[in-house]
Amino acid sequence: MFTSEIDAKTQIYGIIGNPVEHSMSPLIHNLAFRRLGMNAVYLPFLVQDIKGAIYGIRAFQIRGMSITIPFKTEIIKYIDEIDDTARAIGAINTIRFTEDRITGFNTDWLGVVRSIQEFLPIKDRKFVVLGAGGAARAVLFGLKKEGGNPIIVNRTPAKGEMLSREFECPFFPLNQIDDLQGDCLINTTPVGMFPDIDKSPVPGKVLSRFGFVLDIIYNPLKTKLLKEAEKRGAVAINGVKMFVYQGAEQFKAWTGKEPPVKEMENAVLKQLSIRSIKSEK
Repeated sequence: MFTSEIDAKTQIYGIIGNPVEHSMSPLIHNLAFRRLGMNAVYLPFLVQDIKGAIYGIRAFQIRGMSITIPFKTEIIKYIDEIDDTARAIGAINTIRFTEDRITGFNTDWLGVVRSIQEFLPIKDRKFVVLGAGGAARAVLFGLKKEGGNPIIVNRTPAKGEMLSREFECPFFPLNQIDDLQGDCLINTTPVGMFPDIDKSPVPGKVLSRFGFVLDIIYNPLKTKLLKEAEKRGAVAINGVKMFVYQGAEQFKAWTGKEPPVKEMENAVLKQLSIRSIKSEK
């Protein structure tokens, strides 16, 4: 929506997190609002205090919000309701404000399942999942729901062991990743995300043990992890499809309307390609 079109009846949506400057969520959701002719706008909000942000959402009657790092689990204690799937996952990435109540959802798991299934079936396949945060919870839930066999790998044993008990799957500390192999490695950590594009969550030598490597990061399009994976013959999958699919589910939860998914994906790819060209100059 263009600024000149915003008026007193414009519905406000947005994303809260820290950081948020890298997010492509405003791009895809504002595109969808324009295509569907909706009087709505989606804005990024850099937040330090999640409890205070919830007060603001209520006061300004913001209709829906995306929730990103580091608030996907903390926010649960400040909202009124949480749907059964998000409760099972233990993290939310979406809230909806209706009739003075804030309800939490999780669409991340749908995004990751759909993006993986475009490359390989999940059932009976072995997945090594890096990380133990909110995104990892959604990935583990999706893999288990579709019959996959995940293994958790995390730098901090306490968090990894807790997820291992919750999702009933094995845990290994990061320093033992050399001993693991599987069909697909999934990075759910922010390591390698813009602007820290020269970092990777694991040494390149371990990637030859996986046929597929998925990085849920989408900025940059090809992280150092994915570049190293390709060098070792693995199929590298970036986080664009997961991001767009989860965003489309958010849009439907807020509006009840079908967004233009392919246009959203193309817009993200175009914008990231432009950024990549600029960063190389």
